[in-house]
Amino acid sequence: MMEGWMLMVMVCLLGAQLCRVLSLAETQPSAEEELLHPLALNPWKNHGRVKRDWIIPPIRVSENSKQVPEDLVQIKSDKIFTGEVIYKLEGPGVDQEPKNLFEIDDKTGVIRSKRPLDREKYNSFTLKAFALSPSGERLENPTTIEIMVLDQNDNRPAFTQRQFVGTVAEFSIPGTSVMSVSATDADDPNTENAALSYFILGQESIPANAITKTMFGINNLTGAIYTRDVGLDREVVHGFRLKLQVADMGGMGLTSEGEAIIHVSDINNHAPQFSPDKYRMAVVENRRENEIGRVNVSDRDDPGTRNWGAEYSITNNPEGHFAIYTDFATNQGVLAVVKPLDYETQKEHTLILTVKNLSPLSNKAPNVPLSTATVLISVVNENEAPHFIDDPIKIVALESVLPGTLLIGNIAFDPDNSALRYEIIRDPERWLDINRQTGDIVVKRALNMRSPHVRNNIYNAAVKVTDSEGVSVTAIVAITLKETNDFPPLLLPLSGSVCSSGSSRHGLILTALDEDNHPHAEPFDFKIPTDLSINWTLIQINGTHVMLQPLVELDVGDYAVTVLVTDSGSPALSSYAQVNVTVCVCDSFGDCNSKAGVVLKSSVGISFIALIIIMTCVAFLLFLLLLAVAMTACGRRHHIKKDTGLLVGESEDDIRDNVFNYDEQGGGEEDENAFSIDLLWNPHDTPSYPGTLPLGSGFPRSKQPLRKDAPHNLPSPTYPRRPPADPTDIEDYINDGLEAADNDPNVPPYDTALIYDFEGDGSVAGSLSSIATGSSDGDQDYDYLNDWGPRFQKLANMYDPR
Repeated sequence: MMEGWMLMVMVCLLGAQLCRVLSLAETQPSAEEELLHPLALNPWKNHGRVKRDWIIPPIRVSENSKQVPEDLVQIKSDKIFTGEVIYKLEGPGVDQEPKNLFEIDDKTGVIRSKRPLDREKYNSFTLKAFALSPSGERLENPTTIEIMVLDQNDNRPAFTQRQFVGTVAEFSIPGTSVMSVSATDADDPNTENAALSYFILGQESIPANAITKTMFGINNLTGAIYTRDVGLDREVVHGFRLKLQVADMGGMGLTSEGEAIIHVSDINNHAPQFSPDKYRMAVVENRRENEIGRVNVSDRDDPGTRNWGAEYSITNNPEGHFAIYTDFATNQGVLAVVKPLDYETQKEHTLILTVKNLSPLSNKAPNVPLSTATVLISVVNENEAPHFIDDPIKIVALESVLPGTLLIGNIAFDPDNSALRYEIIRDPERWLDINRQTGDIVVKRALNMRSPHVRNNIYNAAVKVTDSEGVSVTAIVAITLKETNDFPPLLLPLSGSVCSSGSSRHGLILTALDEDNHPHAEPFDFKIPTDLSINWTLIQINGTHVMLQPLVELDVGDYAVTVLVTDSGSPALSSYAQVNVTVCVCDSFGDCNSKAGVVLKSSVGISFIALIIIMTCVAFLLFLLLLAVAMTACGRRHHIKKDTGLLVGESEDDIRDNVFNYDEQGGGEEDENAFSIDLLWNPHDTPSYPGTLPLGSGFPRSKQPLRKDAPHNLPSPTYPRRPPADPTDIEDYINDGLEAADNDPNVPPYDTALIYDFEGDGSVAGSLSSIATGSSDGDQDYDYLNDWGPRFQKLANMYDPR
């Protein structure tokens, strides 16, 4: 076949070449001249017939060919020239992926296949062929070569799924569509190699051998599976396993096998039935129970579906004591008590139950009546707590109710008709009493609305009732007290003054105080008895106040006026009061002119003067006390600290410049008296330093004079702070103080630690500076101390080495 195609191509090419030579024999230039000067040699070229390119029909090559290499077609240039022609081929399968499938003989132009082709990978190739001169110059336009790969039936069909799963409802009629299966074939779909056909090779029921007849068929072209026969009952068979086959070439070629699983789905063709249909249960009264018992049903439909699920109802439940719900795990009906039962009212209850499925019953189900069940429920008696008729127990009473009055009775009852016992458990004012057998509440003491336990006119108490078995309950007793007119009004004030002129603008304002509340208090009615109404009158201001005024001009003096005041209660209460009125001469403002004189002449004025005198004396005593305190504080500025014998100036810590006085021999430290060293200063020689205190006060501790030959603000050495306890150590004590003073850079350069510029006029004692001499104790003669008297003999003996 390939040789035939090649021969036809060669004939076409030769015929075209011959025609072209005959038509252009006389005017045709040489090939070389036409290549170099195509337009100059052929001026008519643009106006005449255009040379046609190569037209090569598609080359068909069979896939999987074993005759390789195989010549496919030969191309040849129609140019007439003397030089050599070189043929080249480009495109997929040559120099592009997939490479090395085709090649061309560059001398002869023969195109051939190098390897077997696979149509499933590449079903066609488009190549370009070129005719070139030895120098690489194109002699003609490139020619397109189409290579079509012919399909062979080298691929088996394959199902798209390893296992197909479908569902069909039970009792489906023949011809009911179940499912569809599909397969693919890699061969050319436009050929018989991919023309598929489907078959059912075998059928197996689940469970096995439940049904042996053929129940399903398949459409050979589409793969649609359908029912062929009746008898699909889910209670008999649950499903089928079908063995499938697909073949190409219209069923005559290559084949593959597959599997289909078909489940038979349930329809609600079975109504639930009670099993058994009679039950007996018990429940304790006065309790809510989530479960008092269960009822069972049977259903042949598929468990776990709505065709199997039961829905229960109670046909006779007028008072709503019972309820029933479904346990979907077991499909049982659970009875519950939602409203407590009363044994004394009804001891037994008979319930009629019905059941149906959650899904409607199919029209293919048997026509049977609705299943019912009877449940007999016994109520178990238990001791019930007593009940108050009302809680809180509300009582309305007048506050003036008399003790012993019955407020309320018959406040509680017992459902079991047990004997009850009553008691009051809270009564803060102890106003109430209760009969322990009957529960009657009576007034024990007089009520009082002003009690702190009465709020918003309500007094709260509490009672408890207990039955014969000790079960008790409590309730609140709320007594609403009603106001009664218990207190007459009291007139205020009972004394005052008015002007003798009887001016209508001025008078004594009177009011009343009533301990009752509205409506038993204001407005008040004020009246003056007839015999006094000649000289006095009352002018009403409002419901609580009146003004008392004289009708005629009265003499200055004191008067007693009786006034009757009445409240608005029912019945109304009244009271008389005597008002002591002082009539005086008033100024233009209505004030009495004689008030000051009256005060001075009265005992009240004398008491006031006495009070002023007493206050003056107290103030004088306080002044003397303050003066004594101030003098005492001034005297304490320089005092002697008796327990240490140290001289104390401005600070008790400054003890380095003290002189010890031994009044008698052998006294030791017990006889020490400290004196202020400030007395030793000469007031005429005291140096003046900036910031020092006045004359005779000594140097202040914060403003000490500084040495001129030493740096300022250097740390001072430690001075001996306390005198020695043993008199024999006085030498060491003095030497320590001397050494500290010599090394102190913050004091003037004197030769001792103590500055004794002035020791007093006429002193028989020598200068103490001899203590700080540089001579040793051995060179010093202390015999002269014997001449000073017996007090210094001990000192001479201490320092005399002999």
